[in-house]
Amino acid sequence: GKNEYDLLVIGGGSGGLACAKEAAQFGRKVAVLDYVEPSPQGTKWGLGGTCVNVGCIPKKLMHQAALLGSALKDAQHYGWNIAQPVQHTWSVMAQAVQNYVKSLNWGHRVQLQDKKVKYFNMKGSFSDPHTIRGLTKAGKETIVTAENIVIATGGRPKYPTHIAGALEYGITSDDLFWLKESPGKTPLAYYPFVLHLYEIIVYISLTDASPDVSLECAGFLTGIGLDTTVMMRSIPLRGFDQQMASLVTEHMESYGTKFLKRCFPTKVEKLESNRLQVTWKNTDLGTEETDSFDTVMWAVGRAPDTETLNLETVGVKTNSETGKIIVDASEATSVPHIYAIGDITEGRPELTPTAIAAGKLLAQRLFGQSSELMDYDNVPTTVFTPLEYGCVGLSEEAAVQCYGSDNIEVYHAYYKPLEFTVAERDATQCYMKMVCLQEREQRILGLHFIGPNAGEVIQGFALGIKCGATYPQLMKTIGIHPTCAEEITKLHITKRSGLDATVTGC
Repeated sequence: GKNEYDLLVIGGGSGGLACAKEAAQFGRKVAVLDYVEPSPQGTKWGLGGTCVNVGCIPKKLMHQAALLGSALKDAQHYGWNIAQPVQHTWSVMAQAVQNYVKSLNWGHRVQLQDKKVKYFNMKGSFSDPHTIRGLTKAGKETIVTAENIVIATGGRPKYPTHIAGALEYGITSDDLFWLKESPGKTPLAYYPFVLHLYEIIVYISLTDASPDVSLECAGFLTGIGLDTTVMMRSIPLRGFDQQMASLVTEHMESYGTKFLKRCFPTKVEKLESNRLQVTWKNTDLGTEETDSFDTVMWAVGRAPDTETLNLETVGVKTNSETGKIIVDASEATSVPHIYAIGDITEGRPELTPTAIAAGKLLAQRLFGQSSELMDYDNVPTTVFTPLEYGCVGLSEEAAVQCYGSDNIEVYHAYYKPLEFTVAERDATQCYMKMVCLQEREQRILGLHFIGPNAGEVIQGFALGIKCGATYPQLMKTIGIHPTCAEEITKLHITKRSGLDATVTGC
């Protein structure tokens, strides 16, 4: 018989909701099926996906809390009388952030209702190419059929299950933002992300797919006064420009975050005091070391949330190594009427804005007689570490790999933000660089900026680079004085040749 819906979206995150609401604008019958499987520690949340609940939104708010702490120190230099010592109360911040997130959960449900999109709070799996079997928390089954199906289930943090005690005693970013009380001493690691209640340690692995998460969390935890350590097995911010990544970690060290470099944990044990003892190996020294913490948080990358979808039954192909769904330029999977968008797709940036844009464009192609495809080139992004790092385009390593070191020119400069001067803040790592082709027009391949409000700065320049801006054009741009962004328009002062390519590709 006839399918019940014109479009069914599996996954109520940023991309899925954007696609569903856009399709509804064309008068189509649309449904969204979303279910949050609790984390191994029991954390769960509402409609809205990773960004709203355990990603961009709470992360930026907690980053803001840390920035306010730094501003309180600066304020004394500007004449404000602030009683010392200043203390931060985690529970007050957490409650405010969590209340705001819950308001967004409710807002998404209201928007779906207003646009006449049916919402199913169920876990879905394919029965056949047009049929989804939904199960509620209580085990009640509902069968939904649709002409077109979009998979937008995103990903969840991975646990390093090969490390004894990792699953039993560790948390991930899924849990951190919903803690009622301070994580205290927390170890943060780049491969495994180790967090503790009165001291924090984060572990970064060689294969970490989202290294920015660990550094961002370590940054705001340090900023609110927690003793924080990052355990890093390999390089920081894999996939980003490595010169910029080094400056970010250098600033974090001066800011108070500890780093255990070229180390990896081997086990986590619970002591009689309820503290967690972490044992790790130092690959440089060949030694085994231990320390105890209150919280251990893992940041070892994310895995696509596909296990329960039953994709193999309907023939949707995935990458056997990553588990992500393979799509073409139109977001179509190997099954013509089944599509996938967002973090679950192979080769796409794991960013909320790209998922939203891809979802809207997909709905417009399906129901709005559009043929416009999503353009994933030159997507700007920012790492919200204590000193923010924003970039758009290619890293220097990727540019060298694509065009050869003899064919690129790098313009760069250190600078000191005006707001750092009176407060006498260290600006050693405030730096920017522009990677250009050496051809006559000198097209800009990548722009990288470390400093205050990096996201706002890069957002403005991203439009020009998207439109093919060249170095001479940027030099004709008049800066707004006195701003940090203005310094980018002065990059003709210094130039140097490119580095050798070592990491990442085009």
